[in-house]
Amino acid sequence: MTSLSVEMLAADAAEPITSAGHAQLGIAVLAGIAVIVLLITKFKLHAFLALTIGSLALGAFAGAPLDKTIESFTAGLGDTVAGVGVLIALGAILGKLLADSGGADQIVDTILAKAGGRAMPWAMVLIASVIGLPLFFEVGIVLLIPVVLMVAKRGNYSLMRIGIPALAGLSVMHGLIPPHPGPLVAIDAVDANLGITLALGVLVAIPTVIIAGPVFSKYAAKWVDVPAPEKMMPQRPSEDLEKRPGFGVTVATVLLPVVMMLAKALVDIIVDNPDHTVQRVFDVVGSPLIALLAAVIVGMFTLGRAAGFTKDRLSTTVEKSLAPIAGVLMIVGAGGGFKQTLIDSGVGQMVLEISEDWSIPALLLAWLIAVVIRLATGSATVATISAAGLVAPLAADMSDSHTALLVLAIGAGSLFFSHVNDAGFWLVKEYFGLSVGQTIKTWSVMETIISVVAGGLVLLLSLVI
Repeated sequence: MTSLSVEMLAADAAEPITSAGHAQLGIAVLAGIAVIVLLITKFKLHAFLALTIGSLALGAFAGAPLDKTIESFTAGLGDTVAGVGVLIALGAILGKLLADSGGADQIVDTILAKAGGRAMPWAMVLIASVIGLPLFFEVGIVLLIPVVLMVAKRGNYSLMRIGIPALAGLSVMHGLIPPHPGPLVAIDAVDANLGITLALGVLVAIPTVIIAGPVFSKYAAKWVDVPAPEKMMPQRPSEDLEKRPGFGVTVATVLLPVVMMLAKALVDIIVDNPDHTVQRVFDVVGSPLIALLAAVIVGMFTLGRAAGFTKDRLSTTVEKSLAPIAGVLMIVGAGGGFKQTLIDSGVGQMVLEISEDWSIPALLLAWLIAVVIRLATGSATVATISAAGLVAPLAADMSDSHTALLVLAIGAGSLFFSHVNDAGFWLVKEYFGLSVGQTIKTWSVMETIISVVAGGLVLLLSLVI
């Protein structure tokens, strides 16, 4: 990729940038991000258009020729969609199969049947974490809301005592664990090992979700004591089905791609020989594409056929799963274009030099950048994509484990303090029947706890691995 011709920068982006170059690039970055924030928040423009216009604005403020800026943006968009687009699509298909077949309901009902009393918040966090693996955050909320409201009403529980653990499980999966779009894009941007990122992500996710879920929900229930709103009790997907898949086979299908990717990471560590037959086999078996494709194909039988779906019904389910992700794919692609514009304009090199001059740990810097963009745009995905583009050069000399931790630091920062510019904020507010103040006391605080705890755990892990 040809680097952008920026007058005040050195011809080679790898060469140190002058203080004047830092100033111009700093202004360009702030201006580009400001354009994106303004378009999303003030003018309610779709994030895809906002990122596209923001990328062009960044190049213009950096003094780059427009044709080179367009070249960078389109190349970044194409590379990103090529890298993660198929994975997002496969994840969406698996999630739709899980929901429509009643598999998600089967997991919920089985766990709830064995839980009660004080164990209920822990059961909710377990349900949300398992279901949240293949589902987008918004889909997970819609799927779990009927369960949360039903459990709170029938068991006479505080809505927050049940709802917060469910939301925490979904949010942690969304921010830290592939195959969700944010982590996938960050992995692609910094060239991290997906298996190692997944393993470390699970390690960070478990204590994070416990603290932000069952533990915090005790306090949230005291701060905000509201009943489950009757009007938001929608029908569950499986109520129209004559049969649905079993609990064990459903959980096995959901966890199949995770197990396959983790197996690859384990073999890579144990064998550590790219030419060894065993490692080469697992490199294929555990690749994200094969792992998710295998789960989808298996899911058509273990979930779809088990629910009595005909071939036509299966085809329709797959088709319906792809339409809603068009917007996500375009946002992710435009974010990749923005990232490439940042890199080609020399911003990545500037961040690398500043981090060295200021002695800021790379992981902390990545977390802070993601936090700022999250607060400004309200989008965890936009924050992840933009932050990954800014800190990508920091990963050049990192080990595989620290590159994976860089992805997790970005993901943790992207979840910080959801507020009124985040669609998730309003989704939670409306479904739970809360006021804006109550939503901030519960949902926003929970997101901040997730961000801080996960970020802290990432920093601690960096000291020992």
